Amino acid sequence: MKVLFLSFNGFFDYNGISKKKLAQIKGIEELGYKVVNGYYTVHPENGHRFWMADDHALIDLGRGAWAKIRKRIDYKPLLTFIKNQQVSVVYIRSDHNATPFFVRFVKKLKQMGIKVVMEIPTYPYDQEYSTRKSKSILLIDRLCRKSLAKQLQAIVTFSNETEIFGQRTIRISNGIDFSSIRIKQYQHKPGELHLIGVAEIHYWHGFDRVVAGLRDYYRGDDQPFQVFFHIVGEFAGTRERDAILSLITENQLEKYVTLHGRLFGAALDKLFDLADMGIGSLGRHRSGITFIKTLKNREYAARGIPFIYSETDVDFEAMPYIMKVPADDSPVNIESIIDFFHKESWDASEIRKSVAHLSWRNQMQKVMEQLALLPDYEPLMDGK
Repeated sequence: MKVLFLSFNGFFDYNGISKKKLAQIKGIEELGYKVVNGYYTVHPENGHRFWMADDHALIDLGRGAWAKIRKRIDYKPLLTFIKNQQVSVVYIRSDHNATPFFVRFVKKLKQMGIKVVMEIPTYPYDQEYSTRKSKSILLIDRLCRKSLAKQLQAIVTFSNETEIFGQRTIRISNGIDFSSIRIKQYQHKPGELHLIGVAEIHYWHGFDRVVAGLRDYYRGDDQPFQVFFHIVGEFAGTRERDAILSLITENQLEKYVTLHGRLFGAALDKLFDLADMGIGSLGRHRSGITFIKTLKNREYAARGIPFIYSETDVDFEAMPYIMKVPADDSPVNIESIIDFFHKESWDASEIRKSVAHLSWRNQMQKVMEQLALLPDYEPLMDGK
C-alpha cells in the first residue's frame, strides 16, 4: 500500500515541525508501507515555488503573487501524481488552509476511492490568530473547514476530542523518534540550576513567566543557587520578543537568561548536557487550550531530564519527574523549582525508558489500524 504524506511547508534542519514530519513518515514506513513525502516549498535562492514528491518536483509554480495564489487553488499536479502512483491513503497535515479549492481536491480523492485523513496539530486553534492579516486567513478556514471535514475519513488529533468539525477523530499522542534524540550526558554543576526551553517562541509558551520568576528570585535576599534559563529558538513575533527582552533588560538578568537562537545537532546536544530541567508550555491557557500532548514534553523525557508545564498532558500527569505550575500568568516560583529538582537524584535512562511506548511507530500504527477499520466515507452524523 502506498501512502502520500502531504504537508504545506518545506523542511529545515533546525525546525522541530520538520523533524516531526520526517519521524512520522519513518514511523509509517516501519509498519511496512511505502510512503511518499509530498510537500510545498519555496526555493531559498530564486524564490520559485514547488510541489514536491520526495526529491522530485511535480511542478514549478513560478514566483511572485500568482505563484502564491496557485498554491491555494491548483491541486491538479497532486491529483495526477496520486492517480499515476496508485496512492491508497493520503495523510494531510493541516495548515488551517481549508478553502473551496482544497475541499474540491479532497472530494476528488474521495471519488477516486482514496482514504484521506487530516492531522490537526493543535486544537482548538482560532485563538492563535491575533493580527488583522492572520484573522482574514482564519475567516476563510472557518467558512470551509466543516465542508472539508465531511470529505475526510477522520481527523487525527493530539487532543481528547472525539469529534472535530463534525468528523470523527483518531486520537494519538505526539511521538518520539528515539534515534534522533540523544540522551543527556549528566553534567549537573553544584550550586547551579540550568533550565532550558526549546521552541519557536510564541506567547502560549509562557517563557516570560520563567523570566519574571527569575526577576523575583534575584530581588530576594537569599539565592542559595544560581539559576540560569537557556532559551533556544527564534521569536515568533515582536510581542514575544518585547515581553521577554524587556524583562531581561529592565531587571539586569543578562547573566542569567541566554537567548541562543536556533540550535540543532551537536550544539543542541551539548546544551542539553548542561540542562537540569526542561521548560514546556506555560501559557497554553492564553490560547484557550487545557488538554494537549506537546512534542517538547516528549523530547525532554527522551533526553532524560525532568520538566515543567502548566497544561494537562495525560501521558505525563502521573510521572514523578514532571512539575506542574498553575495555568495562569503568575511568575514561576524559582524556589519551588529548586526544591523539586533536589528532592531526588534523577536517572536519565529511567526517564527515557518511561516513554518507550510513545515512539512514532506506535503512534502511526494507531492511525493506520483505525483507518483500515473505518468504512469508506460513511458520514459520522447525517446533516453535519
